[in-house]
Amino acid sequence: MRIGYPCVNESLDCSTASTFRLASYSDERVEQTVAKNLACLQRILEYNVQHELRFFRMGSGIVPFGSHPINTFPWQTHFAAEFRAIGDYVKAHGLRVSFHPDQFVVLNSPDAGIVQRSIDELVYQGSMLDLMGLDSTAKLQIHAGGLYGDREAALTRWIATYKTLPEAVKARLVVENDDRLYSLQDCLRLHDAVGVPVLFDNFHHECLNNGEPMPMALRLAAATWHPTQDGPLMIDYSSQAPGERKGKHVATMEEALFRRFLEDLRGLDADIMLEIKDKEASAHRACLILEEVGMLVRAAQNAPAVS
Repeated sequence: MRIGYPCVNESLDCSTASTFRLASYSDERVEQTVAKNLACLQRILEYNVQHELRFFRMGSGIVPFGSHPINTFPWQTHFAAEFRAIGDYVKAHGLRVSFHPDQFVVLNSPDAGIVQRSIDELVYQGSMLDLMGLDSTAKLQIHAGGLYGDREAALTRWIATYKTLPEAVKARLVVENDDRLYSLQDCLRLHDAVGVPVLFDNFHHECLNNGEPMPMALRLAAATWHPTQDGPLMIDYSSQAPGERKGKHVATMEEALFRRFLEDLRGLDADIMLEIKDKEASAHRACLILEEVGMLVRAAQNAPAVS
């Protein structure tokens, strides 16, 4: 079992999402910014290996305007060696990485333009994983989208759009249950229709469910993942912030709740992404708990020091 956190490492003085305004676009700025973002990503991965945090959700903005028509810089070829080196590092250290495209990626929108831009974004982000030479266990995580006043029609549009996706995107795509619109059961319907794995969010399930106890829900989601093509079940983990509106994520991990969740999970192979505000700080604590209860699998190799 691997533990991880998304996008930003607050212990390091760099970002993988450096960007600039669209109005100031130039090929030179793209080149400089991508180089900076990839260098930071390498540092984060090295930090993670040193601390046994072997699951990382990379930020979508590594290439500024990566799916926008304005970006004509040949970043795929210019940075091919750098992407490959990162992929080699990921594989050498038993890491798992993913992307979670932004909320504007909506495959079931009635607006054809939104759907096309969503597909373009998935192609862009998937191409980075391809350039890294990673297999189909490195995933692209999205939500089912909007309801638009008709759940059945919205699900039908999602399925129809999915069938038009490039095969390279289909191989990586997973759908996550959300906290307001699409429950685990809705996502299972999408899996039954097209085979898309269901990424399970425990907190979203607590907010929106059809009465499934957590151990049952986890096993229903896990059954949608092919052991070799998809890898272990991916989980987003969080809990309710005390005294805040329903659905607000906790600022730091509550250890008792996490231990209880691990009991629900016991017997399943899974990788856990902590969607918690203090990111790697909570991930360090979760890692220690996993080790204590005998559920942590350590990396086989050590990374070089982070400068």
